[in-house]
Amino acid sequence: MRTTTTAPASVRGNARRAANSSAMEAAARWGLVAYGVVYLMVGVLALRMASGDRGSQADSGGALRELARQPFGGFLVWAVGIGLAGLALWRLAEALLGAARPNGHRPRERLRSAARCAVLAVLSASAIAFAAGSGSGGSSDRQSRDLTSRVFDLPVGRWLAGALGLVIVGIGVWSVVRALRHSFREELGPVPARLRRAVDVLGVAGGVSRGVVFAVAGGFVVLAAVRYDPDEAKGLDDSLRSLAETPAGPWLLAAVAVGLMLYGLFLFALARWHRG
Repeated sequence: MRTTTTAPASVRGNARRAANSSAMEAAARWGLVAYGVVYLMVGVLALRMASGDRGSQADSGGALRELARQPFGGFLVWAVGIGLAGLALWRLAEALLGAARPNGHRPRERLRSAARCAVLAVLSASAIAFAAGSGSGGSSDRQSRDLTSRVFDLPVGRWLAGALGLVIVGIGVWSVVRALRHSFREELGPVPARLRRAVDVLGVAGGVSRGVVFAVAGGFVVLAAVRYDPDEAKGLDDSLRSLAETPAGPWLLAAVAVGLMLYGLFLFALARWHRG
């Protein structure tokens, strides 16, 4: 009886030690830097778009192609893809074992980590496929339309698409609220006093911009469901372009683009001072 009761606890203990190992910590830091690079490049491409360069594709596919054009571009894309895979594994460990941040063991936080893991796994697979020459870094807009079309083919697919759009809008609003409340501090360890304000600025401005983009993309999915037209769904690139069509014009797109770049820098800071 004693063996049967202590074995599961021993397995959990070993799993926790593996999740908190120096190798996993290194993978998490590498992955956060890689994710920051993606956001930084998307922000740069969106800023070009705001300045009139309509040929820019401001999404992960565009970011990968831009990286590939740089010196040692192939190496950079491989590094990003592998880093994102490591970060996905770290988020998976958080989902299964609980995160180090406050309340990280609650079901809601574990679900959040699982969702992050899924997004990172897709991004990693796309980057690795692109680096290996079997992917093209496709447009997020086409992917969004294709996914919406497939959802429409399901029973009550129109309602499912609408619900998914509302969830994405909710994630965007929630991201803005969390940024304004400085909730990102939960994932940060001790930050030097002279840098705390700068990191706060990165977290707030970056988190708000990221949330706005999510909310806009989710709104287009809802619009696609209402009109029963998958072509109304937009990915990251077209969602950003739509900001330039508002009364604020390209200035709003430029502001969000800078915010996405700041979020990339925040991820660099998180890689340096994340709560282990």
